[in-house]
Amino acid sequence: MKLSECKIGFAITGSFCTFDKVIPQIDFLMKEGAEITPIFSTNAYNFDTRFANAKDYVLKIMQLTNKQPIHTIVQAEPIGPQKLFDCMVISPCTGNTIAKLANGISDTPVLMAAKAHLRNNLPLVIAISSNDALGINFQNIGKLMVMKHIYFVPFGQDHYETKPNSLVADLSKLQLTIEAALEGKQYEPLLYESIK
Repeated sequence: MKLSECKIGFAITGSFCTFDKVIPQIDFLMKEGAEITPIFSTNAYNFDTRFANAKDYVLKIMQLTNKQPIHTIVQAEPIGPQKLFDCMVISPCTGNTIAKLANGISDTPVLMAAKAHLRNNLPLVIAISSNDALGINFQNIGKLMVMKHIYFVPFGQDHYETKPNSLVADLSKLQLTIEAALEGKQYEPLLYESIK
């Protein structure tokens, strides 16, 4: 499937420090012809931080995609029965979201969206951004890596000197990962020495 024919659910969770890297990726996918529906975790939709004002950020994404966002569990549930997406992306995907997804918990709009989407045996692409990815959350990443229909954007350590357990996805590989996932393949190489 070409990106120009692809309907993508693009979910954003609360790794606020990477928010500025998400908008160019959505813009690029839109220019490639993909139809993007934004999905926000409760925290990403509501919390103002030193990195972004929530209302302004949500508005930017809405204007870019020309779509109303999904931001409640009730709004996310029909994604499965209505088969709304060909692919779903979680970017950034926090350690909290990874842990819950790996253990079957769907208590946020993004997790409900992922659960609903996966019921259709369609690809879910994860762009990790977590300070504890190589710590206690490493087991959850391992669980997800062996699950059908789940694919990872290539990732590496960032600031390993000060945050030795942190991993972050290389978003420049997002499009390639989506294209591979639509063919049922994991884009390789998956691991990079360092991401800046």
